[in-house]
Amino acid sequence: MKAALRALFLAFAVCFLLPVAGATLWWVAQDRPDGWRTADWGPSGVLPAASATPEAAIHVLAARTGGLKGAASVHSWLVWKAAGAADWTRADVVGWGRPVRLDAYAADGRWYSNDPFVVGSVTGARAADLIPRLRAAIDAYPWNGEGSYVIWPGPNSNSFVAHVLREVPQIGVALPPNAVGKDWLGPGLGAVRDAGGDIHLSAWGLAGFSLGPRTGVEVNLLGQTFGLDLVHPALKLPAVGRVGS
Repeated sequence: MKAALRALFLAFAVCFLLPVAGATLWWVAQDRPDGWRTADWGPSGVLPAASATPEAAIHVLAARTGGLKGAASVHSWLVWKAAGAADWTRADVVGWGRPVRLDAYAADGRWYSNDPFVVGSVTGARAADLIPRLRAAIDAYPWNGEGSYVIWPGPNSNSFVAHVLREVPQIGVALPPNAVGKDWLGPGLGAVRDAGGDIHLSAWGLAGFSLGPRTGVEVNLLGQTFGLDLVHPALKLPAVGRVGS
């Protein structure tokens, strides 16, 4: 029994504690704004102008969040446009009022001065087919009442995007392993098999497991994820993110 417990603790230390500790040391050495008032929230240039993109498109974006929590988590959001549309539409969740907001920030705006990156995209006719389903999933998000937002373990901004991606798995995107809150399925024990075939298990968003073509193999603990992407080979590390393709 003692040997088994030691092995479990060693696995926990190697897979979770060391990546989080390393990411924290890196993060505290970065030059960061003092707070949201001094942060840069302007466009980053990561996305082209909507007018320069004639076809329909859906993008999932993420950026490191602010304060010390930025060492361990990103903030994610959704951006899309119909074919010929002159503007992007952005949807993300914030921690005040009714959580779901449309176009509260620039489509590719920095988050607490941190440049976003594109997690994944769908373009062309496929995106055009999926946009109505995307909008329906956003409109039906179950935790959009005032006071529903919970920074940890969820439902938070990443819980929102992960929910939409489970509802519309044809987008084919999984959030990064350091998107804290993505594993929230609701209070209590939850189990979901989405239309893409991925299985998600969660206990209050504190511990869980995911398996499938979109998420690969993931072990979720305290909002962080360790796992493997089998389709696009990569190691998923807590706080660090993806290592690989």
